[in-house]
Amino acid sequence: MEKPATKKETATRAWLLFRFFIKIGFFTFGGGWSILAQMQEEFVERQGWLSQEELLDIVSVGRSLPGIMITNISALFGYHMGGTLSAVAAVAGITLPSLIVLSLVTYFYGFIRGNIYVARALAGIRAAVVPIVFFAAVSLLKTGLKDGFCVLTALTALGLCLAAPVGNVLIVVLGALAGLLVMGVREHGGSR
Repeated sequence: MEKPATKKETATRAWLLFRFFIKIGFFTFGGGWSILAQMQEEFVERQGWLSQEELLDIVSVGRSLPGIMITNISALFGYHMGGTLSAVAAVAGITLPSLIVLSLVTYFYGFIRGNIYVARALAGIRAAVVPIVFFAAVSLLKTGLKDGFCVLTALTALGLCLAAPVGNVLIVVLGALAGLLVMGVREHGGSR
């Protein structure tokens, strides 16, 4: 049986998580998935603090919760690693860089807005984001559209988005209800 961590060990682990997450929050581009790759390398391969399966479980739960995926995963990961203090440290580390950068951009917006170099850089960034989003969508299609029901649900949702004044939240709720209904019918039909 593993002995409980002392206050000093808990604080040390929380500080280590804060430092790791603030570093990747400032210097990682590509969103949550690139951060997850770094978490896997650091905490599964180097530190050995958790297994690949444990990390995948944390990712699965974090993705299913409302809110920002990487913040959810950071909180769950921190809690798994060292309780509430580590969860707070991980979330603070991953969110603080965004808060600082956005605050600076907001403060200097008047200068930045009219700067020709910034405008050109933003035009290049917008152009570069298109293929990134496209390939992320293709990846999601491979994972999400596994059978005819999924394809029909996706096409129906697309049709509602394009042709009807229906909010996205309602579309997601209707999709979830349809999935529950179809899975219930499949399970009930298979038990005869």
